[in-house]
Amino acid sequence: MKTIAVIGGGAAGLMAAYTAAQNPEHQVVLLERQARVGRKLMATGNGRCNLSNRNAAVEHYHGENPNFVRPALERFSVSDTLALFRQLGLLTVEAEEGRFYPLSDSANSVLDVLRFALERENVRLMAGAPVTAVKRRKGGFAVTVGEETVAADGVIVACGGCAGSKLGGVSDGYTLLQSLGHTRTALHPALTQMISDSPYPRSLKGVRAPAKIRLERKGKLIAENEGEVQFTEKGISGIAVFELSRLVSTGGPCRAVLDFLPEYSREEILVLLKNRRRDCPGLPSEEVLTGAVHNKLGRVLCRAAEIIGTTAGALTDGQLSACAALCKQFPLNITGTGGFDSAQVTAGGIVTGEFNPHTMESRKVPGLYACGEVLDIDGDCGGYNLQWAWSSGRLAGELNHD
Repeated sequence: MKTIAVIGGGAAGLMAAYTAAQNPEHQVVLLERQARVGRKLMATGNGRCNLSNRNAAVEHYHGENPNFVRPALERFSVSDTLALFRQLGLLTVEAEEGRFYPLSDSANSVLDVLRFALERENVRLMAGAPVTAVKRRKGGFAVTVGEETVAADGVIVACGGCAGSKLGGVSDGYTLLQSLGHTRTALHPALTQMISDSPYPRSLKGVRAPAKIRLERKGKLIAENEGEVQFTEKGISGIAVFELSRLVSTGGPCRAVLDFLPEYSREEILVLLKNRRRDCPGLPSEEVLTGAVHNKLGRVLCRAAEIIGTTAGALTDGQLSACAALCKQFPLNITGTGGFDSAQVTAGGIVTGEFNPHTMESRKVPGLYACGEVLDIDGDCGGYNLQWAWSSGRLAGELNHD
């Protein structure tokens, strides 16, 4: 009987522990610093748990070497993942853009089927204490947990990253792997809000609006996206923003240019405004965009175009043109992103070149494996990070050696 220590009870750790436990010759010890496993998993997808995406492929991942994900995604694909969860009793449904959710629409369902699957005689859960050290010793490892030392033949590090620190995001995995000779890249928050020092977001706090977003740095386009934007007290949020936030956290300040009416040209918006001037001359000027965009957003756009304090009938063609232009190009100075507390994932991590992508085993320390967010891999928003957790955790839990 071999003892396998799995450090971390998140998505990757749970999958690794379940996989390792399928071998009757393994005694699996799952080590989780919090009182319960899966706290971050419970929060994903706003509590709905977007557990995978049909489009999971290399182009949706980032890091120094995104190709590192390819063997894991091919070995344990999206269809393999869904089939395993179905076997465990979880029913899923496909939503927009290839996203998969539990049919129950509750993250509880995903965590529960994994917990039930781990209620086996050869699995021991040790929760409520952090792993403070992993040391090599003859024939295996000594894993220190609180006042106890676990002797293990193999160790799987699945501690996750720094993101979501309020839900258990920590740097433990980096520290443990570095103590064993591994190296780490710089860490940045990803899938988080963008911070702006422009005056408008605070007055629009809580407003949601569909928009096309262009990120520009030194006058050059660096990326663009389209989707719902939510204004916050400090900046902008929403999935479309999250997907671009990595470029801000890793690249520095830039400018976001929002197009609130991407399906309409500036000329078409100007015609709409001229019609409003003609048909409603007595209307307060700050209401000329009512019906085209969110009322509060419309008033802010009018203030930005300096067309307040008068009536629609008094507005000049130039003033209406300026308003139409801001509907298409509304600039926000972006100074940074939210921190690790609010981030959904960590960009950066342990250097992937130090691990075998076909097995997740360390190239430096035989018998040591790593999976999930602790490695320098992060995915786009939409189930890609959880699919990486399942796929890499599956490979690590197989404990294969080349």
